[in-house]
Amino acid sequence: MQIQRGGDVHDVVVIGSGAGGGTAAKVLTDLGVKVTLLEAGPMITPYKDFKEHRWPYQVDHRGAGEGGVAYFDPLKNGFGYFAASHGGWSLDGEPYTVAEGNKFMWFRSRVMGGRTLHYGRISLRYADYDFKPYSTDGLGTDWPLSYEDVAPYYDKAEDFIGVTGSREGIRSAPDGIFQTPPPPRAHEVLIKKACDRLKIPCIASRLAIITRGHNGRPACHYCAQCGRGCITASNYSSLQVQIMPALKSGQLTVIPYAMARELLTGPDGLVRAVSYIDKTTGQEREIRCRRVVLAASACESARLLLNSKSGRFPNGLANSSGMVGRNLMDSTGFALSATIPALRGMPRYDSDGMGGSHLYIPWWLWDRKKKDFPRGYHVELGGGFNMPGFGFVSSIAKEHEGYGSGLKQAIYEDYGARVSLDGRGEMIPNARTFCEIDPEVKDKWGIPVLKFHFEWTEHEIGQVRHMARTFQEILETMGGKVTATDHLRRADAGISTGGEIIHEIGTARMGSDAKTSVLNKYSQAHDVKNLFIADGAPLVSNPDKNPTLTIVALAWRMSEYLAEEMRKGNV
Repeated sequence: MQIQRGGDVHDVVVIGSGAGGGTAAKVLTDLGVKVTLLEAGPMITPYKDFKEHRWPYQVDHRGAGEGGVAYFDPLKNGFGYFAASHGGWSLDGEPYTVAEGNKFMWFRSRVMGGRTLHYGRISLRYADYDFKPYSTDGLGTDWPLSYEDVAPYYDKAEDFIGVTGSREGIRSAPDGIFQTPPPPRAHEVLIKKACDRLKIPCIASRLAIITRGHNGRPACHYCAQCGRGCITASNYSSLQVQIMPALKSGQLTVIPYAMARELLTGPDGLVRAVSYIDKTTGQEREIRCRRVVLAASACESARLLLNSKSGRFPNGLANSSGMVGRNLMDSTGFALSATIPALRGMPRYDSDGMGGSHLYIPWWLWDRKKKDFPRGYHVELGGGFNMPGFGFVSSIAKEHEGYGSGLKQAIYEDYGARVSLDGRGEMIPNARTFCEIDPEVKDKWGIPVLKFHFEWTEHEIGQVRHMARTFQEILETMGGKVTATDHLRRADAGISTGGEIIHEIGTARMGSDAKTSVLNKYSQAHDVKNLFIADGAPLVSNPDKNPTLTIVALAWRMSEYLAEEMRKGNV
């Protein structure tokens, strides 16, 4: 096949357009740098492509699969109307493999804006101790930077994208620059009352959804379900908040449908070009560049590095340490639910609109030394009168027998009375959890695919057992009766599958020692000075917080560093 090679040499090529790639594009262009952005999916026109104002009966699957409870096709439609067309755990022609006896689910977005178009927008800062895990309990590895190093970039990220929250002075949930949070829903008020009785904190969630006008974006007006897209850009997405404004500057060029294949290096070991497949034609192309920022997602970026082999880099680019693909982590997930009698037959009100739980439970035992598991978790709250097909209605229907008006009345009374608690906890990296190139399987473009190895350890299983006990206690304090007794006896039976929570990070971690890490503290490759990474791959640990805000903060920090190094002529 003839390869088409571009003549121009681009200043910076960014691969991937999610939280990290969008941040890099916006910050660099604001600093006067010309950026070319490659994305494996299409460009989106929100007014045409978003489905936020459509009713379930207007689409083929009638809303099944909304919100992650995927009754329609759990591998393709796990995030509802919009994401079903632009991502999933199974993509046609793009397989991945899992080692025998292991389980792993790899969600990939193929759309300009990446996962920021349909993620939950929970935006939590890592705590000071999260950057020093080894120094805290002897497990894992300390970061090469501190909370104080990252805090100014948390400030910039929150101030720019807009994050709601309340200042609580809780060490495990650092305060930030917050907009006024939305009021709690009825079920969340009852959860908080139960938590108050149990002396467990329950506070306003930190959400990247604005409640007042900000940078030309109007406040959220509770119009629909956030997972379907947000025409007004009241929800943060890199597409609307960063990439589209950067395009208006004239400093950014985007190339959609560009599937990165390999990073090509010159005799000096520096990246000189990116090889990619034009998915509209199947043609392989090369784009010449002076610097590259990988932001394709932690595992996709690792795949690209491992596939970029040469005489100088026989084990993959920037992989002299052997750490590319290693230290893979996801968050633990466990859920428990119950019907709360006080909520039965309650008058209906709009529970849709501003997505996610308006309250959440931060980790409250961070300073307790004697636990039967290390680290911790936070809790997200579910309930309310969600759109039929969102999961709650279907699960309630399964619990009632009969037919006709009696069955309908029973379902009607229980509709809105179901409350769920979902834990998201820290995974500690282990040597048996990693990704590598499958030696035999390739995707439809001939690119070798990833093979995953994944294993939870007793650290995570013990944590989930604690979730099960705590969730039961909260739900019973609310007057509910938990019936999922098997999960309570054996919490490991209900722990999430690796990758299911979609918080995978750590595959090209940063560190001070080039022998044990891939990147320095500015997310610059030890081996290749014109290569940077701006997704979840550089993260050293996976605390009990969703990683997106930290990805944005580190990408911002990396971009300022890169621009300054360019100004100095160092890269």
